[in-house]
Amino acid sequence: MNRYPIWKNALVIVALILGLIYTLPNFFGEAPAVQVSTARTGVQIDAALMTQVESTLKGAAIAHTGLTLDTTGVRVRLADTDTQLKTRDVLERALNPDPADGKYVVALNLLSKSPDWLRSVGALPMYLGLDLRGGVHFLLQVDMQGAMVKRLDSMSSDLRTQLREQNIRHGGISREGNTIVLRFRDAAGRDAARSAVEKALPEMVWTPGQSGADQLYTGRMSELAETEMRESAIKQNILTLQKRVNELGVAEPIIQQQGADRIVVQLPGVQDVAKAKDLIGRTATLEVR
Repeated sequence: MNRYPIWKNALVIVALILGLIYTLPNFFGEAPAVQVSTARTGVQIDAALMTQVESTLKGAAIAHTGLTLDTTGVRVRLADTDTQLKTRDVLERALNPDPADGKYVVALNLLSKSPDWLRSVGALPMYLGLDLRGGVHFLLQVDMQGAMVKRLDSMSSDLRTQLREQNIRHGGISREGNTIVLRFRDAAGRDAARSAVEKALPEMVWTPGQSGADQLYTGRMSELAETEMRESAIKQNILTLQKRVNELGVAEPIIQQQGADRIVVQLPGVQDVAKAKDLIGRTATLEVR
């Protein structure tokens, strides 16, 4: 005899049915696909691009099993990997007639085969990591010296502008290694400029000096400013990598800092390793390790 109220039994049954529904997408597997995304900020991903992709496939007599458009790009679901490779080549030639000046990124991808009604209720497959699904693992090192040089060059330019606006004469401003060096004809001119220089670049530690007949005022980043610059370089590169990885349409990538100057990038399920490496390698201050 059932000793529990009917509502409790109904609640258990409803929970089991919902659990089954949201588990179903994991049994449908994945289909090969090709994703078209933009490589430039000024290029639009819209219905016109989707129409162009569809007409290109029709002209090449390539059949597809689904065509979708979202904010990240156009995705074409295909029946097998041979058709997937052929589709990528056809779209690459049609959308990027000049390989040296490509507007779009055409990459291999995988899409869930689960039906639309499951996706409409938010039932998505469980995304697996590299250990279960395979993919690509990159260890990247940030060029901190390059970031330091860029920062010092920018600071030198800003300081040169501010001294010009204040009519403060000097014999030149240059970056020498990891320092900024100001040259003056005499000590009086250097002392007169000291207040304006220190106010313009408070993150620098300034020391007077002399080189031949020139009076010098040499600035070096303080430890705090250098630490903040390094942290900023890491964060900027992580943001850049996230934008580039989005062009590949990877679900739940892992992009995180490792150590003082390295970034780990894990892309589960990526098929086009060469394309992934090319996109990530475009970041000027990163080096693949």
